[in-house]
Amino acid sequence: MKMNPAEATIFVVDDDASVRRGLARVLRSAGWNVEVCVSAEEFLERPSHSGTGCLILDVRMPGMTGTELHEQIADCGLFVPVIFLTGHPDVPTSVRAMKHGAADFLLKPVDDETLLRAVAEAVERHVVQRTKQAQRRGIQARITRLSPRELEVMKHVIRGRLNKQIGADLGIAEKTVKSHRGEVMEKMEAGSVAELVRFCEAAAIKSS
Repeated sequence: MKMNPAEATIFVVDDDASVRRGLARVLRSAGWNVEVCVSAEEFLERPSHSGTGCLILDVRMPGMTGTELHEQIADCGLFVPVIFLTGHPDVPTSVRAMKHGAADFLLKPVDDETLLRAVAEAVERHVVQRTKQAQRRGIQARITRLSPRELEVMKHVIRGRLNKQIGADLGIAEKTVKSHRGEVMEKMEAGSVAELVRFCEAAAIKSS
């Protein structure tokens, strides 16, 4: 999935002014929108970003470290790809970062090609994640249209149960099941049972 750089914002958080300038110059020359912050605290104080992008984060900074900022973002349930930059690599820090979902871990000084490739991959990852989130919200909105009985019938349908079997399970007539099933397919905007199953999987709806 290709991303237009002009549609994304790259945040650079580093206490070294020369590093911030250098990274911003390279990124802007490739067409990316760039915002710079001198500390993790400054990044947290800025208005939240609702668009697509990624965060380039120095590991060692005065005050809150890069890894601490990353973990705080993750704990808040916010998904933003993080690319770590460090001039002092160590295995425990890199492992800790990757466990918390870091997109990449790069060493300073990073060459332009490596940086731009990592940013493109991180932003693409963000686009995919945001698309999935939007789809999930849409599916969940459709689920709220279902009556309690329709929801019950849907859970039986995605288990592969036939109308007759569902009727026996729920103690209702087969024609009533058929009617509920039709309402489910219409309200969920599903063209087939297979598609209905995919919708339920995306929304974490279990069959039992």
